[in-house]
Amino acid sequence: MNRYGEMSNEELTDLLRSGDRSAFAEIYHRYKFILHNHAWQKTRNQEEAQDAIQDVFTTLWDKRESINVGSNLAGYLYNSVRNHILNTIAHKEVQTKYIISIQKFTKEQSVITDYRVRENLFKALIEKEIAALPPRMREVFELSRKHHLSHKEIAIIMGTTEQTVKKQMTIALKILRRKLGLMTWIIFCLLYR
Repeated sequence: MNRYGEMSNEELTDLLRSGDRSAFAEIYHRYKFILHNHAWQKTRNQEEAQDAIQDVFTTLWDKRESINVGSNLAGYLYNSVRNHILNTIAHKEVQTKYIISIQKFTKEQSVITDYRVRENLFKALIEKEIAALPPRMREVFELSRKHHLSHKEIAIIMGTTEQTVKKQMTIALKILRRKLGLMTWIIFCLLYR
């Protein structure tokens, strides 16, 4: 005859606190099916229900000396299962939000990174073609487009006429437009207005 099977919940709880494994086994066998059904009703998932029961009983054993069950062991176990399920749901929601956030960030960052890489490649190509201009023409071009000086200001700096500066700029722009191609030329116009 199983003397633990005849004990009340209060007696089993007192024995559990003292580390009695048989009392723990009796509590487990007494409530495992009821709690599993309760967990399954909340989750509608067999594995999640089993995990909830496993965690609740593991915690019950681990904290046996300090748990405050009171006189209602069944209520304590039901609440523990419910709280475990609610915590699991909350954790899944946080996890899902985090994953979505990471995916969104990754997509945005790759677009920004891709854009910057292309922009830098175009800038390097444009700078290479500007550097290939004849020295005096390159100087006129850079004073105009990079330092934003007028033709008159450039003519004064270089000691030449305004007409010569205008002609040098026209030739430089034709050379760059021909060498860079249409797409790069459009980007060039956006970068060097």
